[in-house]
Amino acid sequence: MKAVLNQKHLLGIRGLSAEEITHILDTAETFREVSEREIKKVPTLRGRTVINLFFEPSTRTRTSFEIAGKRLSADVININSSSSSVTKGETLLDTARNLEAMSPDLIVIRHPSAGAPHQLARVCRAGVVNAGDGAHEHPTQALLDALTIRQQKGSLRGLRVAILGDILHSRVARSNAHLLTTLGASVSLAGPGTLAPPEFASLAVGGGLRVESRIEDAIEGADVVMVLRIQRERQDSAFLPSLREYAVHYGLTLKRLRLAKPDAIVMHPGPMNRGIEISSDVADGARSLILDQVANGLAVRMAVLYLLGGGAGALNVSTNPATQAKVETESSPEASTESLSAAVAAAHADSSKS
Repeated sequence: MKAVLNQKHLLGIRGLSAEEITHILDTAETFREVSEREIKKVPTLRGRTVINLFFEPSTRTRTSFEIAGKRLSADVININSSSSSVTKGETLLDTARNLEAMSPDLIVIRHPSAGAPHQLARVCRAGVVNAGDGAHEHPTQALLDALTIRQQKGSLRGLRVAILGDILHSRVARSNAHLLTTLGASVSLAGPGTLAPPEFASLAVGGGLRVESRIEDAIEGADVVMVLRIQRERQDSAFLPSLREYAVHYGLTLKRLRLAKPDAIVMHPGPMNRGIEISSDVADGARSLILDQVANGLAVRMAVLYLLGGGAGALNVSTNPATQAKVETESSPEASTESLSAAVAAAHADSSKS
């Protein structure tokens, strides 16, 4: 793949071609190897500054972005909503302009309002990474999910993926629906009618998505079963009569999991509500890859920071859906990945000597 960087932000999955997605995943594979070494730090972003700006609670995403930046030797600054001037009435754009005046290289933002990362990108020279904006998108979660599936299944093309739960309020579902269908998987969404409306079928690329009213229909024959939590902070009781009723009719149990293929894998973006959307025997079972997702989240976020932060000019991250190329096959930019592997190995050798 030609090494081109046409955009400097990662605001969503829409706009990424299959080639670009695959290149991020291949880069993440290299950083997964780095995380398994005794010395995990490489100097690829030395001298760069990364600001993590989080306006919503987060454990996995914020921590993994922080560790990712530090393992790349960047200077990492963490700001949450309670410690920012937003509590004093400052607008998001004023916060962004003040941060921009300090010349950071990358700003990672999570915000409850859809489109907040796009607002930052319009006023900041720094690269902006969307770490989740309202119910809109969560691109790095979809990328880490794809990496986890690819490690187990070899390719996403032709796989059947069931996504269950609160689809309506899920940024994870939106990003995954687009990414998975872009890479050739077929996706079934299922949940209560109020939380999985039929119009969500339009999220797919090439018509590879359908919405089921019964989760059993979505699970049957699936290669991957992905469970989403009930996002109580984004809804009222009109969407869901009771958690107990939800667990009975829509929770993933061992009995329901038997409808999937014998080698089907189970995923969950976290945090889990055990006993509600997923039973503990499924979450902790042999088919569960939930902790693999966490490990891959670190690798994916290292890859994203590396590619956007000047570690390599090898990623086009245009976010305009109208410009998305129609790609029939997954591509594998071996040359770019091999050069990254060599660079990371050399950096590892240098840091071992110091």
